[in-house]
Amino acid sequence: MSRELFLKSVVRENDSGMTVFGTGTSIVCRDVMESVKTYLPQGHIEPEAMFNLALAGHTLLGFDVVMPLFSTCHEAASMGCSVKWGGPEMMPESGGPIFKTSDDINIPADLLARPGCAVPLKAIAMLRKELGDEAAVCGKVFGSWTQAYHYFGIENFLIKTITEPDEVKRILEKLMPVTIQFAQAQIEAGADCILLGDHATRDLCSPSSYKEFLMDMHAQLADAVKAPLILHICGNTSDRISYISRTGLPCFHWDTKTGSPQEVRNLAGEKLSLMGGISNLRLLNGTPDEIAEMAFSAACADIDIIGPECAIPLTTPLANLKAITSIGRKKRIRRKI
Repeated sequence: MSRELFLKSVVRENDSGMTVFGTGTSIVCRDVMESVKTYLPQGHIEPEAMFNLALAGHTLLGFDVVMPLFSTCHEAASMGCSVKWGGPEMMPESGGPIFKTSDDINIPADLLARPGCAVPLKAIAMLRKELGDEAAVCGKVFGSWTQAYHYFGIENFLIKTITEPDEVKRILEKLMPVTIQFAQAQIEAGADCILLGDHATRDLCSPSSYKEFLMDMHAQLADAVKAPLILHICGNTSDRISYISRTGLPCFHWDTKTGSPQEVRNLAGEKLSLMGGISNLRLLNGTPDEIAEMAFSAACADIDIIGPECAIPLTTPLANLKAITSIGRKKRIRRKI
């Protein structure tokens, strides 16, 4: 039931009226690690540890989906970046830039066999075998815009968007095969859907830049990847949801900085599925009752999949995470806008 409800919700075809819970970003925090006796950084670099932590999203938190890639660095590691994989108190970080121009971009022939990609592919296969039809398995990839931050450095890349826009377009185009190859490999390993992370947040990418550089690229990815894509962008995205809704991507994982659940639903329109609704700040500092109220408000606003807005802080209390699903699978009526 969980898998079917989740996948129908991703494409906005859940007509059952039943509430669906989940996220395409990391659910790992210290309390989850302690509960399953599995820790970071092993959860980033060992398939069995990755499997154990991801499975907790369903078995411990009650979400309808699991997602095993907990960092932004898997493609970067396989492309040749030096990655520090962090630990229980710190998320991974990639090292300095490895490219200066689009001509430097070289995608290794063994990209998918390198540990950065091979480890999550094995974990996804393990999750699919373990869960069967019980819960959905979501993979995760990063778009060219985010990858370029790793390979060129954030500041260097963003300067190019002003001084060398054609070069930026070449960079994005040359990196797109990394996203597609890794996404397709995850689908073949057993992923039902893929979260597409692209850090085109308002402070790093204006709405005009999104339209110029990313709107068509996201539309191409929606066509190229043979499973539903869930776009995730951090921060306030109220100025670009109208563009996102025209890409053909079926689902958008939104940040509560964008507005209330009802405001975001109004911005998204009737066609675009929405995931999120739970503030990370409230997850970190609030109470279970406050979290349950946020979940209920999201359900009332017809948010398709209710869960954290982004990767949760490592110090998030387990009681707050569990409170998301405490409202249960209440029947709700989809309201026309």
